Formats: sequence, C-alpha cells, structure tokens
Amino acid sequence: MPARYDSFAKNYDRCFAPLERIGLAKMRQEAISLLPKNARILELGCGAGANFQFYPKCELAVSSELSIEMISVAKTKRRENLLIQADAQSLPFGEAEFDAAFATLVFCSIPEPELAFGEIRRVLRPGGRVVMLEHVRPDNVLGPFFDLLNKATVAFADDHFNRRTAVTARNCGLKIIEVRRKLFGIVNLIVCEV
Repeated sequence: MPARYDSFAKNYDRCFAPLERIGLAKMRQEAISLLPKNARILELGCGAGANFQFYPKCELAVSSELSIEMISVAKTKRRENLLIQADAQSLPFGEAEFDAAFATLVFCSIPEPELAFGEIRRVLRPGGRVVMLEHVRPDNVLGPFFDLLNKATVAFADDHFNRRTAVTARNCGLKIIEVRRKLFGIVNLIVCEV
C-alpha cells in the first residue's frame, strides 16, 4: 500500500483540488474544529498535509503518515506540527500520550481498521476524543452501488468505499458521540470517545 501512495504523492493536491473547492475543505475544517483546544493531538494519515491549515492551537500536534513521499509533500505545508512516518495499525507511542486523535479520508485505506482503533484506544487518555471524516457505505439506496464501486476502488488503490466506519469503531470499544451524515450519507463526520 505505501508504494501506491508514494507514486500518487506529487499529484495528490492537484487531484483533490476540485473536491476541496466544492466542499471537502469545509468538511475538513468542521471536523477539526471538534478537537479540543490546547491539547495533545494526533493525526492519523496526514497525507500531503491538507489538514494542517485547520489545526487548532495545540500543546502538541503530531501528524503521522505511512507514505514517505506523502511526508515529503506535507513538509512543505508543515506548521508547528511534528511529522512522523508511522503505520496507524502499530503506532510508535506510549499509552495515554494524546488527548485526541483524528483522521480524514484514511480508514478506507487501512488494511485492518480494527488494529488502528485498538491503537487509538491505547495512545489516547481515558475520555479522549476521536474525530473522523470518512467516506462510507451509505445506509440508503446508494449502498449497493457502493458495494460494486468498492470492487474497482480496492483493485485500483486499496481504497474500501463501502466500509461502515462508525460501526467498526463502536465494535472496537469506542463510544460514538455523534455521526453527521453528509452528501446523502456518502461522507460521515464521526465523533467518538475512548
């Protein structure tokens, strides 16, 4: 998987620019606004750094990413956040090091999301907040279409379009606080607690 994202890194911003303009940037900003202020926060899968501009004032901000080429692009946007190469399924942090964690458009590409949720539970303090902005399988007539689309997106980019991220998070022991459905349920803003 990292090799696919390494090869895509230089074109990532250009490919996503139209989506950012028509609303993705606002959804990112909304999601990140739900993080606690002056806290120790961890971003999983920071990619090319699209979220950096929206980070709240933090005691500590750590931005993790598996793809070294994505990190190279993200470095050009870095603020006061620390950038590290890390797999969300095996984070290099101790227990309860962070107050909050977040991810945007990441859990679709994690091979075993259950492992990542286990790691989130481990590195967050009790009561810590988890915020995710994820495309998911809609719970409406679009669901079967996403099941078909998933076959192509998995083959092309290891991207699972039909995951039920909130359900998986709950099954892994996170407490679901809120799910805001956007774009006919195709995108969910999911707020959880450890």
